[in-house]
Amino acid sequence: MGRIEDSKGIFNSRNQGKGFTSLDSSLIISVAGLQKRATICLSRIDIFSRAINNLWKQKFFSDIQVYITKVNHEWVSIELNVTERPRLGNFKFQGVRKSDSDELMPKIGLQKGTVLSENLRRNAHDVIVNYFTDKGFYNAKVDFLEIKDPQFPNSNSLIIKVDRGKKVRIDGVNFFGNDNVSVSKLRKQLKNTKQMAKLTLFPTSYQSAYGPIDKYDFTEYMSEMGFLSGSKTLEALDPYFRPNIFVTSKFNRKKYPEDKEKVLKYLNSKGYRDAQILRDTQVLRENKMYVDLEVKEGHKYYFGNTTWKGNSKFSDSVLNTLLSITKGDVYDASVLHKKLGIEPSQDGGDLNTIYNDMGYLFFNITPVETAIHNDTIDHEIRIVEGPQARIKNVTIIGNDRTKDHVIRRELRTLPGELFSKSDIMRSIRELGALNYFEQESITPQPVPNQADGTVDINWKLKEKSSDQLELSAGWGGGIGLTGTLGVTFNNFSIKNIWKKSAWDPLPVGDGQKLSLRVQSNGKMYRSYNFSFSEPWLGGKKRNSLTLGYNNTKIHQGDYSNYYNLYSTKNRRIGIIDSMYLRVNSISVGFGKQLKWPDDFFSFGTTISYSLYDVKNMGNYYGLPRNSMKSNNLSLKLALQRSSVFDPISPVVVAILVQVCSLRLLIHCLKTIIIL
Repeated sequence: MGRIEDSKGIFNSRNQGKGFTSLDSSLIISVAGLQKRATICLSRIDIFSRAINNLWKQKFFSDIQVYITKVNHEWVSIELNVTERPRLGNFKFQGVRKSDSDELMPKIGLQKGTVLSENLRRNAHDVIVNYFTDKGFYNAKVDFLEIKDPQFPNSNSLIIKVDRGKKVRIDGVNFFGNDNVSVSKLRKQLKNTKQMAKLTLFPTSYQSAYGPIDKYDFTEYMSEMGFLSGSKTLEALDPYFRPNIFVTSKFNRKKYPEDKEKVLKYLNSKGYRDAQILRDTQVLRENKMYVDLEVKEGHKYYFGNTTWKGNSKFSDSVLNTLLSITKGDVYDASVLHKKLGIEPSQDGGDLNTIYNDMGYLFFNITPVETAIHNDTIDHEIRIVEGPQARIKNVTIIGNDRTKDHVIRRELRTLPGELFSKSDIMRSIRELGALNYFEQESITPQPVPNQADGTVDINWKLKEKSSDQLELSAGWGGGIGLTGTLGVTFNNFSIKNIWKKSAWDPLPVGDGQKLSLRVQSNGKMYRSYNFSFSEPWLGGKKRNSLTLGYNNTKIHQGDYSNYYNLYSTKNRRIGIIDSMYLRVNSISVGFGKQLKWPDDFFSFGTTISYSLYDVKNMGNYYGLPRNSMKSNNLSLKLALQRSSVFDPISPVVVAILVQVCSLRLLIHCLKTIIIL
């Protein structure tokens, strides 16, 4: 037995450590657990093993040795001899582009002063290899070169040499075990795993470990008259020709599992509900990859009898008609779930939506397989209708600029009305059409209260800027200043225009539209435009009012003596102002939303009046010089239908009635020819 000597003399002569360069010796001895005056057994060296293990765990040293330097009766002196690992100094990449280097730097997480451990190199190696593998370089190699760094003590510079090799592309995707579904249809389901383009006289000689590859040979192609089918023709040409020039053919490890799920989903949709992918592999041959998948289709199933339980609103026959699935149809659970509304469907018309539109917010529907007869599956569809829910409170948050009444008049979810899913979707459409809010932020949150059969609807919105500014300018060509200045305020408030507190920077929030535009081409052309629109005239119905004004003036120039015409002298004596066409127009439009045939229809009427003032125009090409004034009155009637959630081609019927001066029309045509 013995004890570590507790001496206050020279520390390193009793309990000392050597090899420290950047670490405090007393701290290292403390981590090792070799405390002074600790009792030890010289015949057992467990305390030294523990000390070495404690130091190894720190990953700071490449070599650790413990010596007993002196034994004095029951006292011993111990010396730690360690070799500290070098630390990271400067580091750089070789063999990669700067863009790749910039992306890899934060991924590998190297920092100056970090201990250069084997774990650090292994982590950096794996990150770099995975980075290039994701880009299609499956043969990437990484080497580390360490050089003594004179700028930092006990540090090494690290040079990371990367050879990414050539990009690996998918030369073939092969399916095995598919007896009833063609390979070409299964390949189409792999949206992110595509074969490379090909044009060759020598098809690949690859042989899969899963068995012989099923090829669509020429004899089979002719016997089936495959030349009448484009897909069969491409399948027959596949070993020699593939027109996939716009397809990425690298293997994506992250999206490959999604592609396998799509294959299974496709097989399920064809009635193979027990389909499986038994195994799959990827084989690398030089710079080409082959993806092999072995599937098991299983039996093909069909829908059998469908019974209903718990329905009181609709009879069984009506529900069967709405479901539109008959006995003998190919079994597809996804189709059944979409018809019932368990899975989302873009077509709409599912039972869940039908019940929700009638106020059955607490409606629940569950299909249960009751029997399987050979290849036929019977279902019992259990319904819990629940009470009809009425809307209690409607709240709006997030509208900092737009006033509540502008939003509420667009909502179809009104307090006291029956809850309707279609009304919520239509309200989202109407709010999105305002263009005041970010489309993805329009999120209604129904909060049902089954105790009293009501539901609160909370609308969360996030406003965006919808105003527009148009600005362009130019100078020169003897014309002078040319340009356009236009502003459009899409959420204007005209009633607050005289309130100083509402100007921040403009009075907004009432949903009106104000547009101002000025356009000029020097002395030759200028135009002023103004329009104002109120979408809810009176505030109770969607009756719109639009006012417009336009003032345009066009000067006729003598291009054969252009600079003389636009000289300062001629401008001063008014020669330019004596030859022009001036148009003043004013228009008033009324619009109304219709309820028949449906409320997607609208009817509009626009009355326009224009005054044409012509002075000394048309003195070239033998045409006489004319001066005149004429009036033009027009009436436009328009009937149109616009829908977003039910996308059909808009139906627009327009009837235009105009009363104008024939003499003015002929003169305008002459002027257009001249200009």
